[in-house]
Amino acid sequence: MDSESMLINSAGSIACGIFSVIMIFFFIGLPTYNSQDNNLTVIKGSRPYKLYITETDSSNPHPDFYISRKESQFSSIITQAADKHDVDPALVRAIIMAESAYNPMATSKKGAVGLMQIMPQTAATLGMEDMYNPVHNINAGVKYLKKLLNQFGGDLELTLAAYNAGSTKVMEYQGVPPYKATRHYVEEVFKYYRHYQGA
Repeated sequence: MDSESMLINSAGSIACGIFSVIMIFFFIGLPTYNSQDNNLTVIKGSRPYKLYITETDSSNPHPDFYISRKESQFSSIITQAADKHDVDPALVRAIIMAESAYNPMATSKKGAVGLMQIMPQTAATLGMEDMYNPVHNINAGVKYLKKLLNQFGGDLELTLAAYNAGSTKVMEYQGVPPYKATRHYVEEVFKYYRHYQGA
């Protein structure tokens, strides 16, 4: 009877020991979470996440940082198109920011497409092949912008108003059309233009 009790006690001790070891490894293996920590690492992998979610830079969490990362993808295209048509690249960047926030797949309710939000009929007159292709879109947009700058004698305010509302409306009103959206657009582009000139 004593030997049987000893065997039962030994088996129980071994089972308790194994259980304890398993629990220790389980708790040690879990990552600690600190509610104060906002810089938790997101594991990278083949996920349908946007770049800024999987590669967050905690040193600069401001949303503008993520826009600038998008901008860098199109920087060389913008520079080449601006040089080709003799337009300030800072102005091109400002227009793209106001038009599409650097989303090459942007499409407006009125049908404007791509980074520089070009209307299909304008794209046709400019000979643009692929409206969503950043190279085609930016080159066509800058070409159109240069045309407007020449048409309005380099007057940037009228040029931007024409880019938004159409040159016919600018000529009809002999200035910036009294449309809230157009006036807001002109102000926005000027704001971004000053930013890019400073940068």
